Amino acid sequence: MSRKNTLRGELLAARRLLTREDVAEAATVLAREALRLPELAGASTVAAYVSVGSEPGTRALLDALRARGVRVLLPVLLPDNDLDWALYGGADHLVPAARGLSEPDGIRLGPDSVLDADAVLLPGLAVDGRGMRLGRGGGSYDRVLARLAAAGAHPALVVLLYDDEVVARVPEEPHDHPVDAVVTPAGARRFSV
Repeated sequence: MSRKNTLRGELLAARRLLTREDVAEAATVLAREALRLPELAGASTVAAYVSVGSEPGTRALLDALRARGVRVLLPVLLPDNDLDWALYGGADHLVPAARGLSEPDGIRLGPDSVLDADAVLLPGLAVDGRGMRLGRGGGSYDRVLARLAAAGAHPALVVLLYDDEVVARVPEEPHDHPVDAVVTPAGARRFSV
């Protein structure tokens, strides 16, 4: 088993120990902390995602951004694991999708619509002191990051995590990109990238 997969297993096991109350409380604090980030406070378009299960919760943040008038793009998983995007129209406009995900029921805007984002919230399992992010390993967000790089787009890259998911070192591969900031219930941390 690769070092990445071993670390993923450990982190996912720790998340499975969280209660619904733990997840809900952390989501409220994460939304408050994330909204303090200048990169989100000044954004007109944010590409985000809908958290599932014991992931650090995003729904309160999505609603707060939308209430501020921010254009929130949410991913739609394509059969090849790439991501299309659609506008977030509120929780009542989310529908069940493949792999237990929720996605917006609106018009698909195309994979390149992420290029309009001022900030991109990335799902993750861990980040290290260099800003290197460990994802789940599906490659969807690697494609998004490659698309942004190829277009010369430089939105703020932000990952939401629990406090203990900021680790000493994340194994990395040549295609991995560092993030600009991590938000945990304890607060935000920026990286020099």
